[in-house]
Amino acid sequence: MSYTIGRLAKLTGLPVKTIRFYSDAGVLPERERTPSGYRLYGDEDRARLELIRTLREIGVDLATIRSLGDRRLRSVLDLHLKAVETQLKSLQRTRAVLRATLARDGDPAEEDLRRLHALGRLGAAEMAILLDEFVDEVGGDIEARHEWLTHMRDCMLPELPEEPTTAQLDAWLELAELLADEDYRDSLRRQSGDFWTEERDYGAWHEINIQVMREALTASQAGIEPGSPESEQVLDRILALMGQSREEALRAFDEHDPRAARLWELVSIIQDTPWPSEPTLAYGWIEATLRRASSTSRVSSTSRVSSTRGTAP
Repeated sequence: MSYTIGRLAKLTGLPVKTIRFYSDAGVLPERERTPSGYRLYGDEDRARLELIRTLREIGVDLATIRSLGDRRLRSVLDLHLKAVETQLKSLQRTRAVLRATLARDGDPAEEDLRRLHALGRLGAAEMAILLDEFVDEVGGDIEARHEWLTHMRDCMLPELPEEPTTAQLDAWLELAELLADEDYRDSLRRQSGDFWTEERDYGAWHEINIQVMREALTASQAGIEPGSPESEQVLDRILALMGQSREEALRAFDEHDPRAARLWELVSIIQDTPWPSEPTLAYGWIEATLRRASSTSRVSSTSRVSSTRGTAP
């Protein structure tokens, strides 16, 4: 059955000018005209017009609707759902900031306005892009390092809760600033360059790292104090796994950028998970044991020198 544009308007309840606009915009493709030039529509057009109205009511743009000729409706709705969820999360972040700001007495401070502005332009999508840039730039052309950072990427990209606290929002912003910090990126490249250029296999190193953390955590949880004879035995096993001398391991800790630990602390705040994390506890125990052993060695060496000087002629 064919309908004139006026008849179609009565059947659908849409104004004639709206139907004409949809036809001109290409979302309701023209099928035929009368000899006098009037547009004619069929039942298929009527059904499509109902679909267009529904999609427009939920916010789908005309360009997306126009593409329905080449795409399944399900895929369009799936994309739209993701867009709506992103918008909702952005609104939830804004609501959390506004609530925290209005909970205080007096007018908002400059810091409140800065937080509100920054969060308005830094959603999950923007953070993901920033992290991708971080991984690519720090990973550089060293394949194993790039693989390591790629595996760490998902852990470094926490998701803000639906009702974030002010502390979580501030941690989110600080994390973004840290990931974008060129000095921090350069520091990581310099510190890790030698380690990853030794044709190191990421998978093998990952397994070794798990064993190292297990040794250190077991010792820490057993109450083995850094500097005790028992800790020395554990340290020797750990260094054997790492293939490092005490001097090399201590130098690595000395050169370690503390901002790396801060990054994981920020992730923990956003995720509301316990801090310090197990890796932080494990390597904290190793560092403390190394420093106690180094300090004891220096004291012993100084004592020997003093004793020798005391008996010299």
